[in-house]
Amino acid sequence: MTRHVAVIGAGIVGACSAVEALRRGFRVTIIDPAEPGGEQSASYGNGCWLSPMSVIPPAVPGLWKKVPKFLMDPLGPLAIRWSYFPRVAPWLIRYLRAGWTWDRVEAAARALRPLVVDAPALHKALADEAGVGHLIERHGLIYVYPSRADFEAEAMAWEIRHKVGVRWLELDANELRQREPDLDRRYTFGVMVEEGGHCTDPGAYTAALVAHAVAQGAEHRRAAATGFAIEGGRLKAVRTDGGDIPADAAVLAAGAHAKPLAAAAGDVVPLETERGYHAELADPEVSPRHGLMPSDGKMSIMRTRNGLRCAGQVEIAGLEAAPNWKRAEILRDHLLRCFPGLPRDLPAERVKVWLGHRPSMPDGMPCLGPASATPDVIHAFGHGHTGLVAGARTGRLVADLLSGRPPEIPIGAFDPRRFA
Repeated sequence: MTRHVAVIGAGIVGACSAVEALRRGFRVTIIDPAEPGGEQSASYGNGCWLSPMSVIPPAVPGLWKKVPKFLMDPLGPLAIRWSYFPRVAPWLIRYLRAGWTWDRVEAAARALRPLVVDAPALHKALADEAGVGHLIERHGLIYVYPSRADFEAEAMAWEIRHKVGVRWLELDANELRQREPDLDRRYTFGVMVEEGGHCTDPGAYTAALVAHAVAQGAEHRRAAATGFAIEGGRLKAVRTDGGDIPADAAVLAAGAHAKPLAAAAGDVVPLETERGYHAELADPEVSPRHGLMPSDGKMSIMRTRNGLRCAGQVEIAGLEAAPNWKRAEILRDHLLRCFPGLPRDLPAERVKVWLGHRPSMPDGMPCLGPASATPDVIHAFGHGHTGLVAGARTGRLVADLLSGRPPEIPIGAFDPRRFA
């Protein structure tokens, strides 16, 4: 009998997992109440980067000194709402401890690099298969700095990237200007990672993967998963608000909403939402040739199918708090400062703003592996800032676990029980 796998979540991780499970011969049902790739999902509004160099966890040594600033400045690149601080304090302590020393950061980077290496090629193959290969571009990504000294101030992070296999080209002011002539001239130094790529429409890409899975025989059930029916250590069904869905296995890829479902599968995990924003300018007067990340903004800039997107910001405020759209306005203003060719008096209707929820673990690494209550439930959530780039490899690893095969890369560092 063909094993029936229920994939909970139709974001990028769930979509890739569904496609790879079908490839291994499983029967697949995708469970999600919302439209795949819709505006409600992190997969819709992320920074578009396919960055094999995304191996440095968010917390690094010395970050703890900035916590008072995070609390006092509601519009800083990383902010914590006072009202949410008591609830998030235990997570924040783990977050800071995870990056307490550079040795810990390097250990995380060594674990993360195999998860994201070759990501542009893996995504291009999936996109081609789904008929949307044009959405994946592989032109490299550039970090830009006001000066070489600003780059050298981040030397430890770049040294760790180098240790785990990331390579780059250094660009002086003239070389940077040749590659990005529209960029503000205050940036005089760049680091180009040629293996990087980007997705010009992550929402459409995710939707196309789900549609491809359905065309290959998967079923898409519009329902919200609420728990599991487990008997004798084996999964019998996924419980939903529309009734039980019988299944022999399940993949928990529900992103920021995975925490209660993980608990239902026997694992109490410190999953938190990092609220991220974007501002996207329609019909931009300039067009960067690469994905850019200005060091003085800590945000990504990418030309998309719909315009010019600036994405970033981290706000710790939970799933239910109202948006603070001033944070999106900061992104818009940063975009204007980066490109003098953009008009200063942008009409509001040309700028689309968005808020989404990154599913983040305090150590910057996902939960990937079997659940404690039953090996039939595979956890695949908590990717934080690497959900898009790591989605393709995660799908392959999920298929390995469902098939009982050794994972193609080491995943011990991602064990969901590491916080027990």
